[in-house]
Amino acid sequence: MHHATDNRPALLLAMSPGIADRLLADRHRERLTALTRTDPHLVAHDLASPSPRVAAALAEAEILLTCWGAPALTAEVLAAAPRLRAVVHAAGSVKHHVTEACWDRGIAVTSAAAANALPVAEFTLAAVLFAGKRVLRSAHRYAQVRAAHDWRAELEDAGNYRRTVGVVGASRIGRRVIELMRPFDLRVLLYDPYVDDAGAAALGVERTGLDELCARADIVTVHAPQVAATRHMIGAPQLARMRDGTTLINTSRGSLVDEEALLPELVSGRLDAVLDVTDPELPPADSPLYELPNVLLTPHIAGSLGGELYRMADQALDEVERFTKGLPFADPVHPGTLERSA
Repeated sequence: MHHATDNRPALLLAMSPGIADRLLADRHRERLTALTRTDPHLVAHDLASPSPRVAAALAEAEILLTCWGAPALTAEVLAAAPRLRAVVHAAGSVKHHVTEACWDRGIAVTSAAAANALPVAEFTLAAVLFAGKRVLRSAHRYAQVRAAHDWRAELEDAGNYRRTVGVVGASRIGRRVIELMRPFDLRVLLYDPYVDDAGAAALGVERTGLDELCARADIVTVHAPQVAATRHMIGAPQLARMRDGTTLINTSRGSLVDEEALLPELVSGRLDAVLDVTDPELPPADSPLYELPNVLLTPHIAGSLGGELYRMADQALDEVERFTKGLPFADPVHPGTLERSA
């Protein structure tokens, strides 16, 4: 038993099996143990029908530290966690586990979405610059030709000087992408129904409608949240407006792009694509996406990966520390903004 003088809050880890070992280095577990009363090796995967050890920890817990695959915090789970006051999510979206019941009870929620936005934006910047230089196409063509060739003539339309990039969605990631593109000689268009002219001016971008953005941009990059209103927002009409040779980058969610409409445009070679996400998430084994020379297909790796998980852990533990000091979270999640965020 802890002593009455130990006023550190009790904390329980809750996430998918195997995640905690990738998220937390020894230094994170040490910091957790210093800040809270916790067993840094006890990880709850199931809170609906928990083991006796997890049930006992849940009954005590004032803070849940969650990550990918965290179990849903239903009214029943909350009833078994009478002391719970905060959920600290060491990843991006909390939509999968934070329920109405959490907001009804006034539980404070924070996420590491800001930390997870950084690697996605870095990946996107690299994709933009490579697309402008036609890197993917010329690499494939080089492998075919394998001989002296007038590459300058073939790549006459390439280059990143005054290239026009269309950003769809001024989300955290969209804004970070805009920031990272500042040092380059790029023209940036933005489509976001929630950003007004003053907001666009502050970001240093030109606000446009979605159709106009698709018609004018050399590169279109999608950073909108996955909500009902954004399903297939890049559909046949938007793709048809894109000029030949336009590159579509999607690091958000596969459902934002109508893949049935996109595939013929890629198979014909009219458009290029950098797809880190697809719909379904794993394309069928016979999908042309795997083979097409004008498509860079990656297995949803733009977000935090490998050592980048530690950045999310660091941010989450900073928030745990704020909680233990009685301070408000630096990056709280507000229920009102969830319907238009990831």
